Amino acid sequence: MNVAKTDHSKVAALFDAARQGDRAALNELVSLLTPLLWQVARDQGLDADQAGDVVQTAWLRLLGSFAEIRSPVALTGWLITVTKREAWRTGEKRQVERPLPELPERLAEASPAPEEGVLREDQRVRLWRAVDNLPERCRSLLRIVAFVHRPDYAEVGARLGMPRGSIGPTRGRCLARLREQLLANGEGDWL
Repeated sequence: MNVAKTDHSKVAALFDAARQGDRAALNELVSLLTPLLWQVARDQGLDADQAGDVVQTAWLRLLGSFAEIRSPVALTGWLITVTKREAWRTGEKRQVERPLPELPERLAEASPAPEEGVLREDQRVRLWRAVDNLPERCRSLLRIVAFVHRPDYAEVGARLGMPRGSIGPTRGRCLARLREQLLANGEGDWL
């Protein structure tokens, strides 16, 4: 089911009846739109249990907002918006609750061709030697950037004891210092 196929006048008629206390109309409205809302929630990256909770929350919001909805024809869009926002909130909570994985000291690499492997290993060693020469705060932050895909800045800030808003600028300064060290040692091409 998609929004284009939804019969908005039928939805509006059911909503008007439900708003006046017709339970059968409310049940039919729920049956008609729940699959669409469930799909909207799943499209936001939630698992089935989370999507079910989000859809239930959207219906509860509707029950609490009967008097506020002025255009019953736009009800489907209103419910989709509520569902998306709740799904995003749920996704953000899930992101915050997920702990950062333990960070390895060095990046494990796939096996390249022998010559390429030697060059890459040499470059990797020089890179991490340069990282080791940075202040502890930069070393920790750059390891997170290198090993964690899309790290949660709130958790990174808590772990490293820095405000969330300073993580990006600090990362930039650390990368600039790393680049200066790599270019200053003259041991190879880093561009």
